[in-house]
Amino acid sequence: MNRYLLLIFARNPILGKVKTRLAKSIGDENALEIYQQLLKHTVSVTKNLPVDKRVCYSESLVENDIWPDNVFQKQLQKGDDLGLRMQHAFHTAFEEGYQKVVIIGTDLLELQQAHLEKAFQKLDTCDFVFGPADDGGYYLMGMCALKPPLFVHKKWGTNSVLEDSMKDLFGEKICLLETLNDIDVVEDIIEIEAFKKYLK
Repeated sequence: MNRYLLLIFARNPILGKVKTRLAKSIGDENALEIYQQLLKHTVSVTKNLPVDKRVCYSESLVENDIWPDNVFQKQLQKGDDLGLRMQHAFHTAFEEGYQKVVIIGTDLLELQQAHLEKAFQKLDTCDFVFGPADDGGYYLMGMCALKPPLFVHKKWGTNSVLEDSMKDLFGEKICLLETLNDIDVVEDIIEIEAFKKYLK
């Protein structure tokens, strides 16, 4: 068994249930189209990563979808909010014997395989690694041991999440990756050529 695991938190691509903040500006159908493109991109930059990979679905498990069953493990998210769902996923991974666990979402057109490789490398010398997002949150978090405070008392989806997480890790060695654009609202897609057609 590979001792490294990438957790991918993904929403099932259901009309009206994805990119809801973005949908307020461009409509549900356009938001779903963008999310499907983001999912395809995430598959493309993760499928060849030489670690175990697990897609954590928001609503229901799906076989034979864009996440090939022979490449990606699959499980359902469990918990009442994002923090508890992430905590459950990390806890399960460490219980299974994984030594380095990294989590990402599916909202990053800028994400490349190299960012993920670097995150796992950083955990050789750091206790925790984060990929900061432009909006004050993070697009990636990795650790070698479970740290429960990271998953509670956070205002998920706000610009204080990364800062609040850093406070939980006082005294720990933290490494940061480069800051990327996490696509949540219409302002996040204005500069993206592939998405400009949705702004008309």
